Amino acid sequence: MRKTTALIAALAVLASLTACASGPGSNGCDPLVSSGDSSSVVTASGTFGTAPKVDFPTPLYTKTNEKSQLIAGKGAPIQDGQPVALDVTILDGANGKVLQASSYAADGFSLVTVGKSTIPAVTEALKCATVGSRIAIVGTAKDSHSGQADATNGIGKNDSFVYVVDVRGAYLAKADGAGQVPQNGMPSVVTTADGTPGISIPSSAAPKSLEIEVLKQGSGAKVKNGNYLIVQYTGVSWSDKTVFDSTWQQHQAAVVQVGSQSLSTGLSTALTGQRVGSQVLVIAPPKDAAVADGTGKAPADATSVYVVDILGIAQ
Repeated sequence: MRKTTALIAALAVLASLTACASGPGSNGCDPLVSSGDSSSVVTASGTFGTAPKVDFPTPLYTKTNEKSQLIAGKGAPIQDGQPVALDVTILDGANGKVLQASSYAADGFSLVTVGKSTIPAVTEALKCATVGSRIAIVGTAKDSHSGQADATNGIGKNDSFVYVVDVRGAYLAKADGAGQVPQNGMPSVVTTADGTPGISIPSSAAPKSLEIEVLKQGSGAKVKNGNYLIVQYTGVSWSDKTVFDSTWQQHQAAVVQVGSQSLSTGLSTALTGQRVGSQVLVIAPPKDAAVADGTGKAPADATSVYVVDILGIAQ
C-alpha cells in the first residue's frame, strides 16, 4: 500500500491556491488517459471539495487506465510537470471498499506531480484536467499497486483501483522568471527543457558563509517566513560534487515551510523575500545546511549547494 499511502499524505496547509488548469483535450492539450467503459460507470455524489459517495458496479476491472470527468472545472489545462493539490478517495474496484481517503478539510490537501511518477494511474490521468474538476479514474493493477496482492487490506493482485479526485489547485511546472547575469565564482547551472538543473561545482574551495544567487527572477507573490512553498530542488555536495537529494529525480515536487525546523536555516534565509517563479542558487556551509529536527539529507560537515525552483505558495 506504499503508493496509496504516499498519494494522500495530507499536509496541514490552507487551501487558497494559485490555480492554473481545463477539460481533457481542450485548448490543444493532448491527454495521456481517455474515458472508457470502466470509468464511465463510476458516479460520485456530493459537492466538489467534500467527501463523495462513490458508486460503481462490482467487480470493476480495466486493462488500461481510464478517466471520466464528473464535475467540470475552469482554466487552462494542467500539463506535465505541474504539481497539483487535490483531495482523493481510493476504492478497490473488485468490491467497492474504500481503501483510503483525504480528510477533505479546508486546511489540508495532497500534492502530486502530473506525468511520470510512482502513481501513474493518477498522475498521468490528471494531464489536461482543470482546477475545480472532479475526475473518476480507474487504474490498472500494475499502475495502482504494482500488481501485488495485499491480503491485509483484501486487495487481489489483479484488482483495479478507482480514484475520485477533486482538483483543488495547480502550480508552475518550473521556475519561469527572467534569467539573471551569473555571478563569478558561483556554481554554474544549466536546465533541461523540463526544468531539471545540472549543477557544475567550481574547483575552488567552498565558501565559508552562506551565499545566495537568484538565477531566474520571478514576478509572483513574495515569500514570507512561515509560508508553505511548493518547490522543486536539487542538492549537491560541494566536496564530492554528487547529488544527495533531488525532487526532480523523484518526479515529485515537495512542500516546505519557511522558518520551520524541517527546513535548514540557510534555505529559510535564502527563500525568504524571493518571489514565486524564481530559481535560487544557495551555497550553505554545514551550520546553515543542518536541519533542526534531524530529518535533512544534506551531508554532515560538508558545504551543500541547492538549486530551488519556487513554484507556488499555499497560504
